[in-house]
Amino acid sequence: MSESELGLGLGLGLGLGLGLGLGLADVQRAHWQQTYGDHPGIYGEEPSEPAVHAAAVFRTVGARKVLELGAGHGRDALYFARQGFSVLATDFSPAGLDQLREAAAAQDVAGRVTTAVHDVRQPLPLANASVDAVFAHMLLCMALSTQEIHALVAEVRRVLRPGGVFVYTVRHTGDAHYQAGAGHGDDIWEHGGFAVHFFPRELVDALAEGWTLDEVAAFEEGRLPRRLWRVTQTVPR
Repeated sequence: MSESELGLGLGLGLGLGLGLGLGLADVQRAHWQQTYGDHPGIYGEEPSEPAVHAAAVFRTVGARKVLELGAGHGRDALYFARQGFSVLATDFSPAGLDQLREAAAAQDVAGRVTTAVHDVRQPLPLANASVDAVFAHMLLCMALSTQEIHALVAEVRRVLRPGGVFVYTVRHTGDAHYQAGAGHGDDIWEHGGFAVHFFPRELVDALAEGWTLDEVAAFEEGRLPRRLWRVTQTVPR
């Protein structure tokens, strides 16, 4: 079954940051629970290209502890673990995380992987400066309001150590689905039943205030193709 058939333009796992009300949040939660239940390992075992890039970046800064937001069934979290990192993988879907833990055991990396069900509208369940790196593939462009995105990035900064790095990807306003379907304001558009917050470049820059913005790289993914930015930013020492 293809990504388009399942409407998977929202990426690897909704870390649930819906700013459009609990009704839509509950619908999205139920959808992903069913999707992971009906199609175990839906994204396959190979890591995403952004995760491969992120692992290289994390090695250059001497990272050991990695937090992944919106890990889904864990193809990227498992890749990080196989690369020797200690990983905390979070997602709002218990079904996805169940599959992640099973795969971690099968791949003999269970000792390097911890999971936590988490709603990214809430504070991260970690102490200040307790991780070396954070990764989020298409999580920030879920149906989060701009205010919620800023709050989440502030939480990411809180849990990163000085010199820690944050790599994230988002669909941007050059994407073919931007302004397609039903508009909810705040650059959030719902197409095919899925709501996405498309990022203008100004939002990327605003989220990097007080950080060192290392890179904003454009890339494409999937059949549409989706148009995204891969952003790398670092907490100043």
